[in-house]
Amino acid sequence: MKADLRGAGVRDLGRAGAPRAGDRASLRRSNLSLVLRLLRDAGPRPRTRIAAETGLPKATITNLVAELMESGLVREGETERHGSVGRPSRTVEIDGRTVCGIGVEINVAYLSLIAIDLRGETVLRHRTPLDTRGTEPAAVLDQMAQAIGEARTTLIAQGVTPVAVTVAAPGVIKIGSGVVSYAPNIGWQDVAVTEGLRARLGPGAPPIGLENDAKLGAIAEYLVAASADIHDLIYVTGETGVGGGIISDGRLLQGSAGFAGEIGHMPLDPGGLPCACGRVGCWETLVGLTALLRQAAPPHDPVHDPTVDLEQRLTKLRRRADTGDAATLAALERIADGLALGVALLADVLNPRAVVLGGYFTHFGDYLIDRVRAEFSARVMAPEAGGCEIMLSSLGFSAAARGGAYLALDRVYQDPSGTASSVGAGLME
Repeated sequence: MKADLRGAGVRDLGRAGAPRAGDRASLRRSNLSLVLRLLRDAGPRPRTRIAAETGLPKATITNLVAELMESGLVREGETERHGSVGRPSRTVEIDGRTVCGIGVEINVAYLSLIAIDLRGETVLRHRTPLDTRGTEPAAVLDQMAQAIGEARTTLIAQGVTPVAVTVAAPGVIKIGSGVVSYAPNIGWQDVAVTEGLRARLGPGAPPIGLENDAKLGAIAEYLVAASADIHDLIYVTGETGVGGGIISDGRLLQGSAGFAGEIGHMPLDPGGLPCACGRVGCWETLVGLTALLRQAAPPHDPVHDPTVDLEQRLTKLRRRADTGDAATLAALERIADGLALGVALLADVLNPRAVVLGGYFTHFGDYLIDRVRAEFSARVMAPEAGGCEIMLSSLGFSAAARGGAYLALDRVYQDPSGTASSVGAGLME
C-alpha cells in the first residue's frame, strides 16, 4: 500500500507541482522528489518499505537514496527489526542540516527573519522594530536586503546554505508577480518587492519569492495541526490588520486570482469606524491590534509607540490585564465578541475542522478563548458548531516568517538533484 502523502499539497506549494517525467533526467528528479517527500511526510523507513510504498524497484530506491545521501538531504537512521527472522535493516530519514529556507516578514511594527533547515529546526532568528508605514518602501527594502545579506553570511559561515527566500507581506499579492499590489495598513501600492531585493542583493542572491503573510502563516499552522489529523482549518492573524489563510483538505486555498483570505475586510459593522482600506466597519476595525490599543489606552500611552518592540508593548498591556485594569479587560471582552462574530460567519460558509487564532491573540489567549468559544458556539448554525474547534496558535508572531521559510524549502523537495550544486556554490562564496 502506498503511503498517504496528504498534506504535501500545502508543503509543496511550488505551484507547478512535482517535476514531470519528460526525459530520463526529469524522471530521476521526479523520483528523487517522491522519495524525499515520502520521508518528510511519513517519517523514517527502510529502503524496502520505501520501494513498496512508492512502487519503484528496490534497485532504483537504493540508487536514489545514495544520491540523496551524497547531497546531504537524508541519512541512515535507526535499525529496524521485523520479528526474529531476517536481517535487521537501517531506516532512512531526513537530514538536510546543510540547507535552509529563509522567511522574512514585513509587518506594520517589525521586520522578522527566520531560517529553518530541512529537519524543521530553526537555525537563525532575528526581529527588529520598524515603523513600516512611516518609512518609505525603498528604505524598508534596504533594511530587508541588509537583514537577508547578514543572515546569509552567518549561515554560510556555519556550513548552512540558504536555498531560497520567501517574503511575507500584508495585503494583496498577485500570484507570481513579486509585487505587493495593495497593502493599506503599511501604505504600499504596486511595490516590486522581489525585483527590488534582487537588485540590492546582487547576482549571488538566492531565489526570492513573495506571498501574503496570512497564507504563509496558515502553512506553518497546518504543519502543526496535521499531526492531529486536522486538514481543514482557517488561520486568523491578529495584527494591525486581520488576514486569513484557508486550508481545505490539506491544500492552501488561493482563489481564482490568488486573493482568497482577505477576511479582515468583511463589512461587519456598517456604522462603525473607517478602515485603512477606505471602507467603513471592516472586521479588522473591530478586532485588529489597532482596535485593542485604541480601546485599552489613550493615544499618548507608550503601548502605541511603534519604535518599541511590539511584544514588549503587548507584555505591558498583559500586565495591566493581570492586575485588573478595567480599560484593558473591557477592551479584551469587546475583541472576543468581535472575533466570535467573524469566525462564526466563516465557519458557516467553510465548515473548517479548526480555526486557529494567531498573532497578538495568543498573548491574551486565556482572556479571549472561553468567551470566543461560547459566543462562537451560540452563533454557528450547524449542530455542535459543525465540529469546529477554536484553537490558539503556538507560533505567535513567528507564523508568517516560518511559513515563508517552509515555502522556500519547497524548492528542495521539487528538485532535490539541484540542491548539491547550489549548496556547493553557496559554501564556496
